[in-house]
Amino acid sequence: MPEISSSHEVSRPTRSVHNGDAIAWLRERATLPESSVVTSLPDVSEIPSLTLDAWMNWFVDAALLVMNAVPANGISVFFQSDIRREGLWVDKGALVARAAERAGVRLLSHKIVCRKPPGTVTYGRASYSHLLAYSREIRPALGRSTADVLPDAGFKPGTKAMGAKACLDACRFIRAETSCRTIVDPFCGWGTVLAVANAIGFDAVGVDLSTRMCRSARKLTVDLRALDGK
Repeated sequence: MPEISSSHEVSRPTRSVHNGDAIAWLRERATLPESSVVTSLPDVSEIPSLTLDAWMNWFVDAALLVMNAVPANGISVFFQSDIRREGLWVDKGALVARAAERAGVRLLSHKIVCRKPPGTVTYGRASYSHLLAYSREIRPALGRSTADVLPDAGFKPGTKAMGAKACLDACRFIRAETSCRTIVDPFCGWGTVLAVANAIGFDAVGVDLSTRMCRSARKLTVDLRALDGK
């Protein structure tokens, strides 16, 4: 991760994408100065070497690592969709909450993002996603509250990508509540978080195991006017 200058000079937002293992990358850095995180942790289907129980333990440990890497005056945001396995639901929001309890961070915001129109029947993956924000020190002002339900996740470059409107909501929340200058996505995939972060003025840092995903994450751009419906 590049050094973050304390200068307040206006400059074009930067983006760096690292091809590697996010867990190792986070452990090497321990903390992410002047940064907040917006990310979506990998589903069990993306780590086929793990059983469901092993993946759930991995998931909680990974979320804990992310929360501990974010400075006390930063925010960690998780975009997670519940899944069904053998007829039973796996509540990823509850898994993130388990990590938060261990990390000693508090829930600032819990939004629901519709992946499908309300009323849609799904079988393996929920029609909604959790958008969860945590911090040690930040306490948002009630006057800056925004809608709890996002009816449309927005443009997605891939089927499992985080929607651009959900990314925008998360990044704007961080901009309103913190002095962070960088958004980090340690599981960046297609790079939607990075593109949206750059579009509203944040520097962005991403990590992904896939060389192909890293190529996408380095070049993806979004049009804020389209996201805002203008």
